[in-house]
Amino acid sequence: MELLVVIGIIAILAAIVIIAINPGRQLAQSRNSQRWSNVNTLLNGVHQQAIDNNGTVNANITAVCSATQAIDNGGGGGGADLSSLVPNYTADLVSDPTAASGVDTGYDICKTGNRITVSAPAAELNASISATR
Repeated sequence: MELLVVIGIIAILAAIVIIAINPGRQLAQSRNSQRWSNVNTLLNGVHQQAIDNNGTVNANITAVCSATQAIDNGGGGGGADLSSLVPNYTADLVSDPTAASGVDTGYDICKTGNRITVSAPAAELNASISATR
């Protein structure tokens, strides 16, 4: 009987710990942190490329910020091909942590004048991840 009580107490404590830690939420927060890093990497690469080209923004970025344009990795998709950023401005063209391998990186880009906005539409936990420069 004492053994059943001990097992019951351990089960209750284990359930409380699992609920407190909430591994699904922790993993989603980790993926969102990676998205923030990737958005800043892409934005910095586009900005540095524009600086090297006398302020001319990459011609593949055509969407005005009332709409968005997907960022492609140069595989022939319909989005902005930013493969020219590699290797001079970024070590690799980053992809969203949940994006399927393929052409689409999982990030969007748009411009208004010379201001560029990169966003992560697949952000989790109702987060809004975007950066403008």
